Amino acid sequence: MSEYQLPQGWTLSAIQNITSADGLVSDGDWVESKDQDPNGSIRLIQLADIGDGDFRNKSNRFMSEDKASLLNCTFLEEGDVLVARMPDPLGRACLFPGVGQPAVTVVDVCLIRVGSRSALTNHLLKYWINSPSFRGLISENASGTTRKRITRKKLEKFEVPVPPLAEQKVIADKLDTLLAQVENTKARLERIPQILKRFRQSVLAAAVSGRLTEELKPWESKKLDECFECIDGDRGPNYPKKHEYLDSGYCLFLSTKNVRPFGFDFTDQVFISKEKDEILRKGRLTRGDLVITTRGTLGHVASFDESVPFGVVRINSGMLILRKKQPDYSNDYFKILIASPLFRKFINDQSTGSAQPQLPAKILKGFILPIPSPEEQTEIVRRVDQLFAHADRIEQQVNNALARVNSLTQSILAKAFRGELTEQWRKDNPELISGENSAEALLERIKAERAAAEKPKRRKNKA
Repeated sequence: MSEYQLPQGWTLSAIQNITSADGLVSDGDWVESKDQDPNGSIRLIQLADIGDGDFRNKSNRFMSEDKASLLNCTFLEEGDVLVARMPDPLGRACLFPGVGQPAVTVVDVCLIRVGSRSALTNHLLKYWINSPSFRGLISENASGTTRKRITRKKLEKFEVPVPPLAEQKVIADKLDTLLAQVENTKARLERIPQILKRFRQSVLAAAVSGRLTEELKPWESKKLDECFECIDGDRGPNYPKKHEYLDSGYCLFLSTKNVRPFGFDFTDQVFISKEKDEILRKGRLTRGDLVITTRGTLGHVASFDESVPFGVVRINSGMLILRKKQPDYSNDYFKILIASPLFRKFINDQSTGSAQPQLPAKILKGFILPIPSPEEQTEIVRRVDQLFAHADRIEQQVNNALARVNSLTQSILAKAFRGELTEQWRKDNPELISGENSAEALLERIKAERAAAEKPKRRKNKA
């Protein structure tokens, strides 16, 4: 922690030395599953409750008073600093706000109670532990391979900057104000993707209702199977078994996870041999086909066009091939139609099954499609692409702004850690950071008070 010059009146101290006589630094309690009781009155605070600066209150575990007494548990107090000794992120800290009932915490959480006359307030200690410098120190000293952890013994020996008490309040107040502004900005930015999602759905709804192109020709209504030949995969005795799948080969064998809204995802691929492909009767794609998922995640649609880098492709039994009956129909228009709220409502209303939803081909074939002329289909696609591109640009700008906001929190904490937030305050208040008001004098008083509070050792009686 000495890689930079400490401000006037500040000093460094190990965490174990900043607590007052009535404070403590301790591991949480070793509470096993057998010790827990869902009807118990003692709340068990776990890693899931410890946020990066905030208490999340997510867990739902309890134990009885008798068990807590038997295990000699340390009960939490409001304002205790809780530090997660395991990721993610490792070393995140928050203040315990109280949960309306007695509570203890688990062994993977370090409990720091600074006490009533500590050298560092709990509020500022929380901020220090979450700062980039301290987080880096934790990372450097973590142990473990599959899942990193930091020990309480290491944590309590780490040094933190200790400003004069008067300055600590100024720093904490500034951090509260600045970080609240950051969180408010972040919250507003995080709402924008949901707004954009609703905007895209509105665009799709307008596209398939004719509102995007109201000045053009009247539309027709046709059943899906009037527009497409519907072809399912081969489900007979020759259907490929898992042990016949290949990592590479002659024929790509599509599964539902390869089909996403508006396109394919070839992250995970399986293939079948040429011999296997040749004995299958149905399910081979030809260029220009649409593929729609009919099992699991329903209604994802992709176009098998020239951009797909595989020549021989078959579908599995969870999909359906839609092959156009009229060549000048636009695949892109039908992708818009199938992704629209109109089609999504049809899917939700007509799907069967709960554990694994399905959309039977017989039902799908009867869906009524709004069909504009081929020319209007092309115009609809152009306008949707234009509006979606605009939304995509906004979303990218929002993501960039969010990245800057997320880094801003760490930047503010780093400035506070170095004393940069209160540089002018120190110039204006020299008497509050020197002499008896300095951090060194404060630590000396804490040291003396702790020594005075220690009980003298009993002298053994001589026989």
